[in-house]
Amino acid sequence: QVQLVESGGGLVQAGESLRLSCAASGRTSSIHRMGWFRQGPGKEREFVAAIRWNGENTDYADAVKGRFTISRDSSKNTGYLQMESLKPEDTAAYYCAVTSSVYPSWYTLRESRQYDYWGQGTQVTVSS
Repeated sequence: QVQLVESGGGLVQAGESLRLSCAASGRTSSIHRMGWFRQGPGKEREFVAAIRWNGENTDYADAVKGRFTISRDSSKNTGYLQMESLKPEDTAAYYCAVTSSVYPSWYTLRESRQYDYWGQGTQVTVSS
């Protein structure tokens, strides 16, 4: 099993930045991909970004492309989501997730059901 703990959320004003972290423990050698999802008030959970654990093949939702950057430091077993130019509509609980399943490099993992382990979430609130 893999345990995930997110951190870095908070309250910011529109236009500001935040960096979320996702620390993995347990069977980290089994991680193949990491994804970030978010769930705003009254909304369904949605895909934000994903990365292969070797650092290649990033994927972003259109809503965050050009503003968010996903990365990972495999030596620290930690993934990151750098969020720039935040907007009020980015307000949500942000979750990281990982999967041990191996997919082709070109395959996109944008659905919650494709991930095996989840963190507890960290709240991001962007005021206007």
